Amino acid sequence: MNEKYFPLTKAQLEQTAQKFGTPFYLYDEDAIRKNIRKFTKAFSIFPSFKEYFAVKALPNPYILKILAEEGCGTDCSSLPELVLSEKAGISGENVMFTSNETPASEYQYAFDRGNILNLDDITHIEYVEKSLGKLPDLISFRYNPGSLKSGGVNAIIGKPEEAKYGLTREQIFEAYKICKEKGVKRFALHAMVASNELNPESFEETARILFQLSAELKEKLGVRIESIDLGGGLGIPYKPDQVAVDYDDVAKRIRKQYDAILVPAGLDPMKICWECGRPITGPYGYLVTKAIHQKHIYREYIGVDASMADLMRPGMYGAYHHVSVAGKPQECDRTPDSPNGGKPAQTEVYDVVGSLCENCDKFAVQRTLPKIDMGDLIIVHDAGAHGRAMGFNYNAKMRCGELLLRPNGEIVQIRRRETIEDYFATIDFDGLANF
Repeated sequence: MNEKYFPLTKAQLEQTAQKFGTPFYLYDEDAIRKNIRKFTKAFSIFPSFKEYFAVKALPNPYILKILAEEGCGTDCSSLPELVLSEKAGISGENVMFTSNETPASEYQYAFDRGNILNLDDITHIEYVEKSLGKLPDLISFRYNPGSLKSGGVNAIIGKPEEAKYGLTREQIFEAYKICKEKGVKRFALHAMVASNELNPESFEETARILFQLSAELKEKLGVRIESIDLGGGLGIPYKPDQVAVDYDDVAKRIRKQYDAILVPAGLDPMKICWECGRPITGPYGYLVTKAIHQKHIYREYIGVDASMADLMRPGMYGAYHHVSVAGKPQECDRTPDSPNGGKPAQTEVYDVVGSLCENCDKFAVQRTLPKIDMGDLIIVHDAGAHGRAMGFNYNAKMRCGELLLRPNGEIVQIRRRETIEDYFATIDFDGLANF
Protein backbone atom coordinates (compact mmCIF):
# COMPACT_ATOMS: atom_id res chain seq x y z
CA MET A 1 0.00 0.00 0.00
CA ASN A 2 1.36 3.44 -0.94
CA GLU A 3 0.66 6.40 1.30
CA LYS A 4 -1.27 9.32 -0.11
CA TYR A 5 0.58 12.36 1.17
CA PHE A 6 -0.63 15.94 1.25
CA PRO A 7 1.92 18.63 2.14
CA LEU A 8 -0.27 21.07 4.11
CA THR A 9 -1.87 20.82 7.51
CA LYS A 10 -5.62 21.33 7.75
CA ALA A 11 -5.07 24.82 9.17
CA GLN A 12 -2.67 25.74 6.35
CA LEU A 13 -5.10 24.43 3.74
CA GLU A 14 -8.02 26.33 5.24
CA GLN A 15 -5.96 29.52 5.25
CA THR A 16 -5.00 28.94 1.60
CA ALA A 17 -8.61 28.26 0.61
CA GLN A 18 -9.74 31.43 2.35
CA LYS A 19 -7.12 33.50 0.52
CA PHE A 20 -7.49 32.06 -2.99
CA GLY A 21 -10.94 30.48 -2.96
CA THR A 22 -11.80 26.98 -4.10
CA PRO A 23 -11.37 25.02 -6.25
CA PHE A 24 -7.66 25.23 -7.04
CA TYR A 25 -4.70 23.08 -8.01
CA LEU A 26 -1.71 22.96 -5.65
CA TYR A 27 1.73 21.75 -6.79
CA ASP A 28 4.57 20.84 -4.43
CA GLU A 29 7.80 22.29 -5.87
CA ASP A 30 10.15 20.58 -3.41
CA ALA A 31 8.63 17.15 -4.11
CA ILE A 32 8.81 17.71 -7.89
CA ARG A 33 12.49 18.69 -7.67
CA LYS A 34 13.39 15.68 -5.53
CA ASN A 35 11.53 13.36 -7.87
CA ILE A 36 13.14 14.60 -11.09
CA ARG A 37 16.57 14.34 -9.45
CA LYS A 38 15.81 10.74 -8.52
CA PHE A 39 14.58 10.07 -12.06
CA THR A 40 17.67 11.62 -13.67
CA LYS A 41 20.04 9.81 -11.34
CA ALA A 42 18.52 6.44 -12.23
CA PHE A 43 19.12 6.98 -15.96
CA SER A 44 22.59 8.45 -15.52
CA ILE A 45 23.89 4.90 -16.12
CA PHE A 46 23.72 5.77 -19.84
CA PRO A 47 26.51 7.76 -21.57
CA SER A 48 24.03 10.56 -22.29
CA PHE A 49 20.49 11.08 -21.00
CA LYS A 50 17.76 13.70 -21.44
CA GLU A 51 14.23 14.02 -20.11
CA TYR A 52 11.98 16.05 -22.42
CA PHE A 53 9.07 16.83 -20.11
CA ALA A 54 5.73 16.38 -21.87
CA VAL A 55 4.30 19.89 -21.72
CA LYS A 56 0.78 18.61 -22.36
CA ALA A 57 0.82 17.07 -18.89
CA LEU A 58 1.23 20.38 -17.06
CA PRO A 59 1.53 23.39 -19.38
CA ASN A 60 2.59 26.06 -16.90
CA PRO A 61 5.82 28.02 -17.45
CA TYR A 62 6.58 28.13 -13.72
CA ILE A 63 6.66 24.33 -13.62
CA LEU A 64 8.65 24.19 -16.86
CA LYS A 65 11.21 26.62 -15.45
CA ILE A 66 11.62 24.47 -12.34
CA LEU A 67 12.22 21.40 -14.49
CA ALA A 68 14.59 23.29 -16.79
CA GLU A 69 16.67 24.20 -13.74
CA GLU A 70 16.88 20.46 -13.06
CA GLY A 71 18.19 19.77 -16.58
CA CYS A 72 14.98 18.89 -18.41
CA GLY A 73 13.96 19.86 -21.90
CA THR A 74 10.39 19.81 -23.18
CA ASP A 75 8.34 17.73 -25.57
CA CYS A 76 5.79 19.93 -27.35
CA SER A 77 2.84 19.17 -29.60
CA SER A 78 1.54 22.64 -30.51
CA LEU A 79 2.60 26.24 -31.07
CA PRO A 80 1.47 27.44 -27.62
CA GLU A 81 3.52 24.67 -26.00
CA LEU A 82 6.56 25.82 -28.00
CA VAL A 83 5.95 29.37 -26.78
CA LEU A 84 5.58 28.17 -23.17
CA SER A 85 8.96 26.46 -23.47
CA GLU A 86 10.51 29.69 -24.72
CA LYS A 87 8.96 31.64 -21.86
CA ALA A 88 10.52 29.18 -19.44
CA GLY A 89 13.96 29.63 -21.06
CA ILE A 90 14.02 26.27 -22.86
CA SER A 91 15.31 26.54 -26.42
CA GLY A 92 17.11 24.90 -29.34
CA GLU A 93 17.48 21.14 -29.27
CA ASN A 94 16.24 21.10 -25.69
CA VAL A 95 12.80 21.24 -27.31
CA MET A 96 11.35 18.26 -29.15
CA PHE A 97 8.39 19.08 -31.41
CA THR A 98 6.35 15.88 -31.52
CA SER A 99 3.09 16.68 -33.27
CA ASN A 100 0.68 15.22 -35.79
CA GLU A 101 -1.56 16.86 -38.39
CA THR A 102 0.67 19.91 -37.95
CA PRO A 103 0.19 23.23 -39.79
CA ALA A 104 3.17 24.42 -41.83
CA SER A 105 3.44 27.58 -39.73
CA GLU A 106 4.10 25.56 -36.60
CA TYR A 107 6.86 23.54 -38.27
CA GLN A 108 8.36 26.85 -39.39
CA TYR A 109 8.23 28.27 -35.88
CA ALA A 110 10.00 25.23 -34.39
CA PHE A 111 12.56 25.10 -37.21
CA ASP A 112 13.42 28.79 -36.87
CA ARG A 113 14.24 28.19 -33.21
CA GLY A 114 16.38 25.12 -33.78
CA ASN A 115 13.93 22.72 -32.15
CA ILE A 116 13.99 19.03 -33.07
CA LEU A 117 11.25 18.06 -35.53
CA ASN A 118 9.85 14.62 -34.72
CA LEU A 119 7.80 13.64 -37.78
CA ASP A 120 4.71 11.49 -37.44
CA ASP A 121 4.26 10.26 -41.02
CA ILE A 122 6.32 9.54 -44.13
CA THR A 123 4.32 12.13 -46.09
CA HIS A 124 5.54 14.80 -43.69
CA ILE A 125 8.99 14.68 -45.29
CA GLU A 126 7.66 16.31 -48.44
CA TYR A 127 5.35 18.56 -46.45
CA VAL A 128 8.16 19.87 -44.24
CA GLU A 129 10.54 20.29 -47.16
CA LYS A 130 7.96 22.29 -49.07
CA SER A 131 7.01 24.34 -46.01
CA LEU A 132 10.56 25.19 -44.94
CA GLY A 133 12.25 25.22 -48.34
CA LYS A 134 14.57 22.45 -47.14
CA LEU A 135 14.84 19.70 -44.59
CA PRO A 136 16.52 20.28 -41.21
CA ASP A 137 19.98 18.82 -40.59
CA LEU A 138 18.45 16.75 -37.76
CA ILE A 139 15.23 14.79 -38.18
CA SER A 140 13.48 12.34 -35.88
CA PHE A 141 10.71 9.91 -36.81
CA ARG A 142 8.01 8.46 -34.61
CA TYR A 143 7.82 4.69 -34.98
CA ASN A 144 4.64 2.66 -34.58
CA PRO A 145 5.64 -0.99 -34.08
CA GLY A 146 2.09 -2.29 -34.50
CA SER A 147 1.66 -5.84 -33.27
CA LEU A 148 5.38 -6.10 -32.52
CA LYS A 149 4.62 -4.27 -29.27
CA SER A 150 2.69 -6.60 -26.99
CA GLY A 151 3.22 -5.28 -23.46
CA GLY A 152 1.81 -2.10 -21.92
CA VAL A 153 -1.31 -1.95 -24.09
CA ASN A 154 -4.20 -0.30 -22.23
CA ALA A 155 -7.35 1.72 -22.77
CA ILE A 156 -5.65 5.12 -22.55
CA ILE A 157 -3.49 4.80 -25.65
CA GLY A 158 -4.89 1.62 -27.22
CA LYS A 159 -3.21 -0.97 -29.41
CA PRO A 160 -0.38 0.46 -31.54
CA GLU A 161 -1.91 -0.89 -34.75
CA GLU A 162 -5.13 0.99 -33.95
CA ALA A 163 -3.38 4.26 -33.07
CA LYS A 164 -3.15 7.20 -35.48
CA TYR A 165 0.49 7.84 -34.60
CA GLY A 166 3.80 7.03 -36.24
CA LEU A 167 5.29 5.18 -39.20
CA THR A 168 5.14 1.46 -39.88
CA ARG A 169 8.33 -0.58 -39.95
CA GLU A 170 8.45 -0.52 -43.75
CA GLN A 171 7.83 3.23 -43.84
CA ILE A 172 10.56 3.88 -41.28
CA PHE A 173 13.24 2.37 -43.53
CA GLU A 174 11.94 4.28 -46.54
CA ALA A 175 11.76 7.54 -44.57
CA TYR A 176 15.35 7.43 -43.36
CA LYS A 177 16.51 6.42 -46.84
CA ILE A 178 14.75 9.42 -48.42
CA CYS A 179 16.12 11.84 -45.82
CA LYS A 180 19.66 10.54 -46.17
CA GLU A 181 19.49 10.98 -49.94
CA LYS A 182 18.19 14.52 -49.46
CA GLY A 183 21.18 15.45 -47.34
CA VAL A 184 19.89 15.14 -43.79
CA LYS A 185 22.97 14.60 -41.62
CA ARG A 186 21.65 13.68 -38.19
CA PHE A 187 18.95 11.21 -37.21
CA ALA A 188 16.89 10.40 -34.12
CA LEU A 189 14.24 7.77 -33.39
CA HIS A 190 11.15 7.93 -31.19
CA ALA A 191 8.22 5.78 -30.10
CA MET A 192 5.34 6.34 -27.70
CA VAL A 193 3.44 3.12 -27.26
CA ALA A 194 2.36 3.00 -23.60
CA SER A 195 0.47 5.15 -21.12
CA ASN A 196 0.29 4.94 -17.33
CA GLU A 197 2.10 1.60 -17.36
CA LEU A 198 3.46 0.19 -14.10
CA ASN A 199 5.08 -2.99 -15.44
CA PRO A 200 8.84 -2.40 -16.01
CA GLU A 201 8.95 -5.22 -18.57
CA SER A 202 6.92 -3.06 -20.95
CA PHE A 203 9.64 -0.40 -21.11
CA GLU A 204 12.36 -2.99 -21.56
CA GLU A 205 10.38 -4.39 -24.50
CA THR A 206 10.04 -0.92 -26.07
CA ALA A 207 13.78 -0.32 -25.68
CA ARG A 208 14.60 -3.66 -27.27
CA ILE A 209 12.37 -2.91 -30.27
CA LEU A 210 13.92 0.53 -30.82
CA PHE A 211 17.49 -0.67 -30.24
CA GLN A 212 17.08 -3.51 -32.73
CA LEU A 213 15.55 -1.13 -35.28
CA SER A 214 18.47 1.28 -34.85
CA ALA A 215 20.95 -1.53 -35.42
CA GLU A 216 19.13 -2.56 -38.61
CA LEU A 217 19.01 1.01 -39.91
CA LYS A 218 22.77 1.26 -39.51
CA GLU A 219 23.38 -2.11 -41.15
CA LYS A 220 20.99 -1.73 -44.10
CA LEU A 221 21.05 2.02 -44.78
CA GLY A 222 24.20 3.27 -43.13
CA VAL A 223 22.04 5.59 -41.04
CA ARG A 224 23.39 6.16 -37.55
CA ILE A 225 20.73 7.05 -35.01
CA GLU A 226 22.25 9.45 -32.49
CA SER A 227 19.43 9.53 -29.94
CA ILE A 228 16.53 7.27 -29.05
CA ASP A 229 13.45 8.67 -27.34
CA LEU A 230 11.61 5.92 -25.48
CA GLY A 231 8.53 8.09 -25.26
CA GLY A 232 6.71 8.23 -21.97
CA GLY A 233 4.16 5.91 -20.46
CA LEU A 234 5.65 5.40 -17.01
CA GLY A 235 2.65 5.23 -14.75
CA ILE A 236 1.99 6.31 -11.19
CA PRO A 237 0.17 4.39 -8.46
CA TYR A 238 -3.19 6.16 -8.45
CA LYS A 239 -4.69 3.49 -6.21
CA PRO A 240 -3.39 2.93 -2.68
CA ASP A 241 -2.73 -0.76 -3.35
CA GLN A 242 -0.55 -0.10 -6.41
CA VAL A 243 3.24 0.01 -6.33
CA ALA A 244 5.24 2.85 -7.87
CA VAL A 245 7.58 2.19 -10.79
CA ASP A 246 11.16 1.61 -9.64
CA TYR A 247 13.22 3.99 -11.82
CA ASP A 248 16.46 2.15 -11.05
CA ASP A 249 14.97 -1.19 -12.09
CA VAL A 250 13.67 0.24 -15.38
CA ALA A 251 17.03 1.88 -16.10
CA LYS A 252 18.94 -1.35 -15.44
CA ARG A 253 16.59 -3.35 -17.65
CA ILE A 254 17.05 -0.90 -20.51
CA ARG A 255 20.81 -0.78 -19.97
CA LYS A 256 20.85 -4.57 -20.33
CA GLN A 257 19.27 -4.27 -23.78
CA TYR A 258 21.60 -1.37 -24.62
CA ASP A 259 24.68 -3.51 -23.90
CA ALA A 260 23.26 -6.54 -25.73
CA ILE A 261 22.17 -4.71 -28.91
CA LEU A 262 23.61 -1.22 -29.35
CA VAL A 263 27.14 -1.86 -28.16
CA PRO A 264 27.84 -4.79 -30.54
CA ALA A 265 26.22 -2.77 -33.37
CA GLY A 266 28.74 0.01 -32.92
CA LEU A 267 26.06 2.46 -31.75
CA ASP A 268 27.62 3.24 -28.39
CA PRO A 269 27.49 5.99 -27.16
CA MET A 270 23.80 6.54 -27.77
CA LYS A 271 21.75 9.31 -26.17
CA ILE A 272 18.73 7.88 -24.34
CA CYS A 273 15.71 10.11 -23.84
CA TRP A 274 12.30 10.08 -22.21
CA GLU A 275 9.32 12.39 -22.71
CA CYS A 276 7.60 11.59 -19.44
CA GLY A 277 5.01 13.87 -17.91
CA ARG A 278 2.83 11.89 -15.52
CA PRO A 279 5.58 10.38 -13.31
CA ILE A 280 7.42 13.69 -13.06
CA THR A 281 4.65 15.90 -11.68
CA GLY A 282 1.57 13.68 -11.33
CA PRO A 283 1.86 12.61 -7.68
CA TYR A 284 2.79 16.13 -6.57
CA GLY A 285 -0.29 17.99 -7.74
CA TYR A 286 -3.63 18.13 -5.92
CA LEU A 287 -7.08 19.44 -6.81
CA VAL A 288 -8.62 21.05 -3.73
CA THR A 289 -12.37 21.55 -3.71
CA LYS A 290 -15.08 22.25 -1.14
CA ALA A 291 -18.17 20.25 -0.20
CA ILE A 292 -21.15 22.53 -0.83
CA HIS A 293 -24.16 20.18 -1.15
CA GLN A 294 -25.30 16.80 0.07
CA LYS A 295 -28.02 14.81 -1.64
CA HIS A 296 -29.65 11.55 -0.64
CA ILE A 297 -31.73 9.64 -3.20
CA TYR A 298 -30.73 6.15 -4.26
CA ARG A 299 -27.18 6.96 -3.20
CA GLU A 300 -25.41 9.46 -0.98
CA TYR A 301 -23.98 12.29 -3.06
CA ILE A 302 -21.53 14.96 -2.03
CA GLY A 303 -21.55 17.94 -4.38
CA VAL A 304 -18.34 19.96 -4.63
CA ASP A 305 -17.45 23.28 -6.24
CA ALA A 306 -15.06 21.67 -8.74
CA SER A 307 -16.31 19.71 -11.72
CA MET A 308 -15.22 17.54 -14.59
CA ALA A 309 -14.29 20.81 -16.31
CA ASP A 310 -11.40 21.01 -13.82
CA LEU A 311 -10.42 17.32 -13.88
CA MET A 312 -11.87 15.17 -16.63
CA ARG A 313 -9.90 11.93 -16.22
CA PRO A 314 -12.45 10.15 -13.98
CA GLY A 315 -15.36 11.09 -16.22
CA MET A 316 -13.50 10.56 -19.48
CA TYR A 317 -12.40 6.97 -18.93
CA GLY A 318 -13.23 6.02 -15.38
CA ALA A 319 -9.78 6.83 -14.04
CA TYR A 320 -9.31 6.41 -10.31
CA HIS A 321 -8.09 9.32 -8.17
CA HIS A 322 -7.69 8.93 -4.44
CA VAL A 323 -9.88 11.33 -2.45
CA SER A 324 -9.15 12.65 1.04
CA VAL A 325 -11.02 14.92 3.41
CA ALA A 326 -8.84 17.52 5.13
CA GLY A 327 -8.50 16.75 8.84
CA LYS A 328 -10.26 13.39 8.47
CA PRO A 329 -7.53 10.96 7.38
CA GLN A 330 -8.11 7.51 6.04
CA GLU A 331 -5.77 4.59 6.65
CA CYS A 332 -3.57 5.35 3.63
CA ASP A 333 -3.56 9.15 4.03
CA ARG A 334 -0.72 11.18 5.49
CA THR A 335 -0.53 14.91 6.15
CA PRO A 336 1.87 16.91 8.32
CA ASP A 337 -0.63 17.05 11.21
CA SER A 338 -2.12 13.53 11.05
CA PRO A 339 -0.32 10.33 12.05
CA ASN A 340 0.04 7.74 9.31
CA GLY A 341 -2.51 5.01 9.76
CA GLY A 342 -5.06 7.20 11.52
CA LYS A 343 -8.59 5.94 10.92
CA PRO A 344 -11.72 8.08 10.83
CA ALA A 345 -14.30 7.47 13.53
CA GLN A 346 -17.17 7.36 11.05
CA THR A 347 -17.36 6.57 7.35
CA GLU A 348 -19.95 6.82 4.62
CA VAL A 349 -20.16 5.58 1.05
CA TYR A 350 -20.42 8.50 -1.36
CA ASP A 351 -20.42 9.54 -4.96
CA VAL A 352 -18.40 12.78 -5.02
CA VAL A 353 -19.76 14.84 -7.90
CA GLY A 354 -19.45 18.16 -9.69
CA SER A 355 -22.11 20.45 -11.17
CA LEU A 356 -21.70 19.66 -14.88
CA CYS A 357 -24.81 18.54 -16.79
CA GLU A 358 -23.24 15.14 -17.38
CA ASN A 359 -23.77 12.10 -15.18
CA CYS A 360 -20.11 11.13 -15.63
CA ASP A 361 -19.07 14.29 -13.71
CA LYS A 362 -17.88 12.27 -10.71
CA PHE A 363 -14.55 12.33 -8.87
CA ALA A 364 -15.37 9.19 -6.89
CA VAL A 365 -18.05 6.55 -7.25
CA GLN A 366 -19.34 4.53 -4.28
CA ARG A 367 -16.20 5.43 -2.34
CA THR A 368 -15.88 4.82 1.39
CA LEU A 369 -14.76 8.13 2.90
CA PRO A 370 -14.81 9.84 6.29
CA LYS A 371 -18.18 11.41 7.03
CA ILE A 372 -18.22 14.67 5.06
CA ASP A 373 -19.73 17.85 6.43
CA MET A 374 -20.62 20.88 4.36
CA GLY A 375 -17.62 23.18 4.07
CA ASP A 376 -15.09 20.34 4.35
CA LEU A 377 -12.13 20.67 2.02
CA ILE A 378 -11.70 17.66 -0.23
CA ILE A 379 -8.37 16.74 -1.81
CA VAL A 380 -8.17 14.86 -5.11
CA HIS A 381 -4.70 13.29 -5.24
CA ASP A 382 -2.29 12.57 -8.11
CA ALA A 383 -3.71 15.40 -10.20
CA GLY A 384 -0.39 17.01 -11.14
CA ALA A 385 -0.44 15.70 -14.71
CA HIS A 386 -3.26 15.72 -17.26
CA GLY A 387 -5.43 17.53 -14.71
CA ARG A 388 -5.85 21.29 -15.15
CA ALA A 389 -4.32 20.82 -18.62
CA MET A 390 -7.35 18.86 -19.82
CA GLY A 391 -9.86 21.35 -18.50
CA PHE A 392 -12.62 22.77 -20.67
CA ASN A 393 -15.50 25.25 -20.65
CA TYR A 394 -18.57 23.09 -21.28
CA ASN A 395 -21.63 24.47 -19.43
CA ALA A 396 -19.69 27.75 -19.40
CA LYS A 397 -17.67 26.50 -16.45
CA MET A 398 -14.65 28.58 -15.49
CA ARG A 399 -11.47 26.58 -14.98
CA CYS A 400 -9.78 26.91 -11.61
CA GLY A 401 -6.39 28.46 -10.91
CA GLU A 402 -3.04 26.95 -9.98
CA LEU A 403 -0.93 27.48 -6.86
CA LEU A 404 2.69 26.52 -6.16
CA LEU A 405 3.99 25.50 -2.76
CA ARG A 406 7.58 26.79 -2.66
CA PRO A 407 10.30 24.94 -0.71
CA ASN A 408 10.25 27.73 1.93
CA GLY A 409 6.54 27.15 2.59
CA GLU A 410 5.31 30.16 0.64
CA ILE A 411 2.27 29.57 -1.57
CA VAL A 412 2.13 31.61 -4.76
CA GLN A 413 -0.43 31.83 -7.52
CA ILE A 414 1.00 30.72 -10.87
CA ARG A 415 -2.26 30.85 -12.81
CA ARG A 416 -5.37 32.74 -11.75
CA ARG A 417 -8.81 31.22 -12.06
CA GLU A 418 -10.79 32.04 -15.19
CA THR A 419 -13.46 34.73 -15.08
CA ILE A 420 -16.68 35.31 -16.99
CA GLU A 421 -14.84 38.08 -18.84
CA ASP A 422 -12.31 35.49 -20.05
CA TYR A 423 -15.15 33.31 -21.34
CA PHE A 424 -16.73 36.19 -23.29
CA ALA A 425 -13.42 37.63 -24.53
CA THR A 426 -13.64 35.99 -27.97
CA ILE A 427 -17.25 37.02 -28.69
CA ASP A 428 -17.94 40.22 -30.63
CA PHE A 429 -20.77 41.70 -28.55
CA ASP A 430 -20.55 44.99 -30.44
CA GLY A 431 -21.44 43.17 -33.63
CA LEU A 432 -24.30 41.37 -31.87
CA ALA A 433 -26.17 44.63 -31.40
CA ASN A 434 -26.46 45.06 -35.18
CA PHE A 435 -26.94 41.37 -36.00
